[in-house]
Amino acid sequence: MNKHDRLDAIAKLVNKKGTVRTNEIVDGLNVSDMTVRRDLVELENQGILTKIHGGARSNSTFQYKEMSHKEKHTHQMEEKRYIAKKAISLIEDGDTLFLGPGTTVEILAEEMNHHSLTIITNCLPVYKILLEKQTTNFRVYLLGGEMRHLTEAFVGEMTNTILEKLRFSKMFFSSNGVNNGAVMTSSMDEAYTQQLALEHSIEKYLLIDHSKVGKEDFTSFCHLDDLTAVVMDVTDSEKLDQIKSYIEVVE
Repeated sequence: MNKHDRLDAIAKLVNKKGTVRTNEIVDGLNVSDMTVRRDLVELENQGILTKIHGGARSNSTFQYKEMSHKEKHTHQMEEKRYIAKKAISLIEDGDTLFLGPGTTVEILAEEMNHHSLTIITNCLPVYKILLEKQTTNFRVYLLGGEMRHLTEAFVGEMTNTILEKLRFSKMFFSSNGVNNGAVMTSSMDEAYTQQLALEHSIEKYLLIDHSKVGKEDFTSFCHLDDLTAVVMDVTDSEKLDQIKSYIEVVE
């Protein structure tokens, strides 16, 4: 096995398992311990994995560092626009919507051109976009509370107390990762607020691009089985099929 094939095999193994021990690679590829150690250093320099004691950890499996609102605006924007345009077809005049935080949901707000909607959100950027469209029949409300500056979303007791009293025909939200059917985010506070909104919504739509599939994060706040559908891009057919094994996908 040449070096290129060996590096590819190690990368695939680490990404599949999440973490792998050096001796597993040695035995699986029938190469020396020293060769594996050199390969892990090279793959770490490429950003594919992180070396840990006795092995390596995939950089694509776990969302260790939550990206800021600004950083998220530089990732998968073409796919997010595609997803938002698909999600628009699910919204009808007269709906009462809850919109969660996230750049894909922001793009959904930009794409809205309805005459009669009631929209509640706990995300400041989403609110600012929709406020420009507000009319007598297009009403927009921002839930207050404590704002997480990383995502510009309001959470906490004040937010949740108001949310407890509200009901929605449809909810559109995103997540930082989806793995084995679990939908995940980085914050317990945001997770709880999302859970409340989901419980009070009749139809529930998750908006995710393919890069989120297979990733894990700090906490799970719902399962794909709990939702009405997932709206997703078609860039990666394998990841698309993973989601389809649990739930309908609007693509």
